Amino acid sequence: MLVSGPLLAPDHALSRALVRSVPDSVTERLSDLGNVPVAVPVLVLAMAYAARRGRALAAGAAGLAMALVPALVIPFKAWTARPGPLEPWAAGYFPSGHTATAAVAYLGAALLVRPYTRRAWPTAAALVLTGATAVGLVLRGWHWPLDVLASLLMCTLLLLGVAWVDRADWLSRRSKRRSSG
Repeated sequence: MLVSGPLLAPDHALSRALVRSVPDSVTERLSDLGNVPVAVPVLVLAMAYAARRGRALAAGAAGLAMALVPALVIPFKAWTARPGPLEPWAAGYFPSGHTATAAVAYLGAALLVRPYTRRAWPTAAALVLTGATAVGLVLRGWHWPLDVLASLLMCTLLLLGVAWVDRADWLSRRSKRRSSG
């Protein structure tokens, strides 16, 4: 599917239409939002906040999800050896590690912080940061659109795991409070 197939032609056509349509100085900054030194500290702060507020399991699940990002992305990159849009001689562009890092860091942080705000802004901010990273990577020509989409789909599963652990922990704590009080 990454070498030939029905999705490859639209992927290439979309990439050709979008790459370098925005100045590199802008798209590089957007892409940088998915760098580990930028995105991971956001998640670490949210994990510390959630753990301090009694949601250590959810914080741990978010940390595990982030640890799983390279464990999933790196083997896929090696297995597919997909070349990049601007570097056909290079390999390892599928899926996008920057998009995966951004998605798990920002959306994971939103999952951990949102219950305390009772507002939608953490989720909205996380979606904007993740989307900006993905768009920046495609517009700069560092990734094909399908590389980014694959990362988002992969991370959805990781984030659903975080949400499931958080929900199960909440139900457990609620049940304990009811039985003791």
